[in-house]
This record gives sequence, C-alpha cells and structure tokens, in this order.
Amino acid sequence: MAYTPAILVTFVLLSWLTPPSCSWVSENDGSYVIDACSVTRYQDLCIDSLASYSKTAKKDPSKWARAGVSVTIGETKNTTRYLVGLKKKNCLKGRNRLALFDCVDVFQDALDNLHKSLGVLRKLNDEIFDTQMEDITTWISSALTDEDTCLDGFGGQDGRQIKLLESKVTRVSYFTSNALALVAKLASAGP
Repeated sequence: MAYTPAILVTFVLLSWLTPPSCSWVSENDGSYVIDACSVTRYQDLCIDSLASYSKTAKKDPSKWARAGVSVTIGETKNTTRYLVGLKKKNCLKGRNRLALFDCVDVFQDALDNLHKSLGVLRKLNDEIFDTQMEDITTWISSALTDEDTCLDGFGGQDGRQIKLLESKVTRVSYFTSNALALVAKLASAGP
C-alpha cells in the first residue's frame, strides 16, 4: 500500500503530538502518587513533581511527606538563587529594590524552616510524634507566610521582571502548600 505525502505528514505530526508514555511509572505506581496527592490543593503539580517517588513511597505517608518537603526545598533553592541574582544585577529600583531585599531575606528564612522540617521528618519518634508534627506544621506554615510576604512587597507593581518574579514565588508557594498538606496527612495517619 502506497502512502501519499499528506498521509505520511499527518502520521508524523500525530506521532509528535501524542504524549509519550511514562514507562518508568507502572499503573500501580501511578495510583500511589495520585492517592498521596489527593489531599493537596495543587494536585497536578503534586503528581508531576512526586511521580518518581511512587516506587519507593507507595502508601507510606511519612515517605510522601519527606518527598513533598524535599521537592519544595529544591524549588525554594532555585527561586532563592533567582532572587539573589536579581539583587546582584541591581535591575530593580526604588520600592521594588527594597521589596526584593526583603524577598531574599524571607526566602532564606523559608529555606531554613523547610530544612528543619525535613530533618525532623527523617527522625520521627513514636513517643514525641505529635510534638514533631506540630513543629513541622509550624515551620512549613511559616515558610508559606514568608512566600506570601515576599509577594506582598510587589503588590500592584507592573513590569515583565516583576511578573516573572511573582510567577516564580507563586509556584514555590504551591509546592509549599502541597508539602503542608502531605505533612497534615501524615499527622492524621499517626506514627
């Protein structure tokens, strides 16, 4: 059977448009991440960012909480580097420059709180589990507040650079919100 050029071009275009299958995540593994992320506000982001943990975390709320905080730390580090880079370039002026300085400070504080949270998640103890969960929840909530504080400094401002900064900070807050939900799920599941 001979293919006309139009059919061949259509076939090639359709093969490019068809999303690749994720052969590294089996159907069962995929259900683990979907179940874990069901408690989060930004479920698609959660599933995309944590799918690679399915094989090891399975149904363990502790592992999912650690994974959520770990991924959030990575995103927060990337955005902190971006903010520090903006600060060094000295490209924002006036009120926006002051807001950027505050942003860098609060993001470093957020990173500290996320690192403390991960450290405790790695050493959970049945005897003090409730206290540990309270501490972790407080620290992650504080990180979320820090991210909101950063955004508040740029409220009502325009410009491409400001919009990009706001987009990056908002994305980090979505990750942090998801991490907090995974920790809450762990807290409710118990030790």
